[in-house]
Amino acid sequence: MAGRNIVYFDLETQRSFGDVGGFSNKGKMGISIAVTYSTARGTYEIYRECELDKLGEELCRADLVVGWNHMQFDYPVLQPYIFPTLADQTINLDMMLDLEQRLGFRLKLDSAASASLGVGKTADGLDALRWWQEYKKTGDFSVLRKIAEYCAYDVKVTKCVHEYALEHGHLKYEDRAGQLQEVAVDWK
Repeated sequence: MAGRNIVYFDLETQRSFGDVGGFSNKGKMGISIAVTYSTARGTYEIYRECELDKLGEELCRADLVVGWNHMQFDYPVLQPYIFPTLADQTINLDMMLDLEQRLGFRLKLDSAASASLGVGKTADGLDALRWWQEYKKTGDFSVLRKIAEYCAYDVKVTKCVHEYALEHGHLKYEDRAGQLQEVAVDWK
C-alpha cells in the first residue's frame, strides 16, 4: 500500500430517508458535509455542499477509495452533485459490502470498530441531521463544525478499521448473541 493514494470517504446528509420518501430516493437527501482523508496528502479535507465538484475530482484521482457502505449510500447521495459515473471512474473498497458477502449479513461500522479497535462512533447520523436543521435555522457556523468533526471522526474510524484489517488479516465483530467473532479479509 506504500506510495498509493488511498482516500477514505464519508458524508452526512441534510435529510433523512423519511424526509425524501424512502431508500430509493437517496439522491434527494442532500449533503451537509463530506470528508476525506488522503494518504498522499496526510490530512483530512472537509467539503461543503458548494465544493462537491472538488470532492469528485479527489475521489477520481485516488488509487483506492475506501468507505463503509459508500457504494450503495454515499455515491448515490453524491450523484446529483457530480457526474453520474463516479462509481465507474473510481477504484473502490466498500468494506461493509465485502463483509456482507463474507458473512451473509451487514455489519455496522461501530460494531467492527468497537470489537477490533475498542473505540466506537461519537454520535450517529440522526445527530448530524438535527445539527443540520439547527444550522439552517441559526446560521451558526459552530454547528456546521460539529457535523464536520463527527464526519471526520467517522472517516478516521473507517481508516483505522481498514488499517487494522490490513495489519491483522481479519476484523473482529460481535455476533447476534454478543459473542466476539473474527472474519478473515484480504484487502491488500
